[in-house]
Amino acid sequence: MGDAETRLVEVATRLFAELGFDGTSTRLIAEAAGIEVDELVERVGDKTELYRTVMAHAHEAEQAAMRSALADFTPTMQGLLDLADAYLDFYVDHPEILSLWMHRWLGDAIDVERLEEEYARPLYVMVTDLVRDLIPPDVDADHMVWTVVWSVYGFLTGGMQYSRGQPSATAASDRGHRRRPEPAELARFRAHLHTLIRRMTAPFPGG
Repeated sequence: MGDAETRLVEVATRLFAELGFDGTSTRLIAEAAGIEVDELVERVGDKTELYRTVMAHAHEAEQAAMRSALADFTPTMQGLLDLADAYLDFYVDHPEILSLWMHRWLGDAIDVERLEEEYARPLYVMVTDLVRDLIPPDVDADHMVWTVVWSVYGFLTGGMQYSRGQPSATAASDRGHRRRPEPAELARFRAHLHTLIRRMTAPFPGG
C-alpha cells in the first residue's frame, strides 16, 4: 500500500471511529482527504471495502501488541496481570480502534459480517485457552476473560463517577474524541483490574 492509500485509510479510520460506518459517507471521506469520490474508490475501493481494510489494520495492530505479550507469557499470577496490562495499554494508546469496535457493539455496519469471527474470536479463544488451566474450577474461563474486556471497554469509553477523593472523570472530550485517562485515573483502574483478576483466580496454583 502506497503513501496515498495509507493516508486514505488513516482518514477513514478517524471518521469511522468518530461517526461509525453508518454515519460516514464515501463523499465525507473523500472531502476529508481532499480528493474526488471517483479517485477514492479507484485507490481503496468503495466504502465497505475501505471499512474492511480499516478493520483489518486495526486487527493487525492489536495482534502485534498481544502477540508480543503472549510470547512473554508465563503461567504465573504476574503473567496474567501482565497480559491484562498489555490489553489495557493497547486500547489506552489506540482509542480509535476501541471506538471502531464499540460502534460494532452498538449495531454499526450490521451488513458487514464476520469481522468478529475473523478478527476478535481467534485472539479471544487463544487467551481463554491459555488461562483456562490456571483458574479455579468454579470460575468460568470465558466469562473471566470477557469480564476483563468489558471492564477495559467500559472504563475507557464510559468514564467514572467517583464517590470521593478524586474528581469524576468522563471518557469523551470535544467532538467525540476519546480522552486519554489521566495517570492517576489509569493507575487506580489498573490496581482495581489487578485485584479483580487476583480474586477471580484465587486460590492460584503455586500460591
